[in-house]
Amino acid sequence: MTEETWTPRERQQLDRLALGLVETCVRDSQLETLHSGVFPGSATGDYSDVKVVSPYGEIPWTQVSRISDEEMKALMIEVTNRVFTYLSFPEDLMSLRGASRWDQPTIDEPLMRTVLARRARREAGEP
Repeated sequence: MTEETWTPRERQQLDRLALGLVETCVRDSQLETLHSGVFPGSATGDYSDVKVVSPYGEIPWTQVSRISDEEMKALMIEVTNRVFTYLSFPEDLMSLRGASRWDQPTIDEPLMRTVLARRARREAGEP
């Protein structure tokens, strides 16, 4: 199945699945906690004027990691478990709330290039 061959109904089902999965498994995760707080303003617009002051000196905002390794690991474990649960019980979890107002999903071009490359390898008999 490719985007060009989807019926309107298939497209609608895929849209709902993608939006529901992201809303339930990613948006409603501890990502919200990591996202909370004060985000700095920038007079220049590119944040080159924003610095983080630490005991070891100033760090330009554009070089600051906004999530620690521990937070990223915990987030990935949580999202993986939530996606697994969602895929295990989609009929019980498929109910769009705020995501119903989000933009319609589109094919991610870099990921689609991976799909096409893997298909080509598979069709050529490569592992």
